[in-house]
Amino acid sequence: MEFYHLLNRGVDKRNIVMDDNDRFRFMHSLFVFNDANYVNPNHGRPGYTLSGADRKLLVHIHAYCLMPNHYHLIVSPINDDIKNISLFMKKINMGYAKYFNERHNRSGYLWQGKYKKIHIERTAHFMYIPYYVHLNPLDLHMPEWRNGAIKDKTKALKFLEKYKWSSHLNYLGYDNFNSIITQHELGPILGSKNDYLSKIEDIISSPKLTLKSSIIE
Repeated sequence: MEFYHLLNRGVDKRNIVMDDNDRFRFMHSLFVFNDANYVNPNHGRPGYTLSGADRKLLVHIHAYCLMPNHYHLIVSPINDDIKNISLFMKKINMGYAKYFNERHNRSGYLWQGKYKKIHIERTAHFMYIPYYVHLNPLDLHMPEWRNGAIKDKTKALKFLEKYKWSSHLNYLGYDNFNSIITQHELGPILGSKNDYLSKIEDIISSPKLTLKSSIIE
């Protein structure tokens, strides 16, 4: 199974979500558009239904994080077919942009360009990428995590636990958009809840373990 880190940002770094309605829509899009079958771009509107049994997955989503102006995904294409990633991302970016522009009465590009796709090699670096994705929300209030300079680890962990737009909560054992992700690959790698949280504490408070965004992004 091959892993890929996917990300995209709003054009001119603009926000891609304005409120929780947009955030819920993006989460729902991750589920609905992960389907090789045709999906109506207006999937969220009244009268449109989709049977989960009829879906034909394009990718396994192992981890994700939605931020105000960008998103991160860690995925594996079904049958290791890279074309499945291309189709999935086309559906996500076009479908969500159509919704966003209609809802917010705007036109033009929403995304800064083609999404970035990074093949994750099975090296020691592979171990850090899920943590990097899940720690992104700290940028909103505690950007010093990137330098391993968090002093109040408890405050940081509580903030992450309240941020529902990330699969961090799933790996803590909470029911949080469970239909979107599969945990059987990363779960054993991240370990128990205590192991996972211990590693996060080490990363955000130990300069030697700093995750360099320039390497990952």
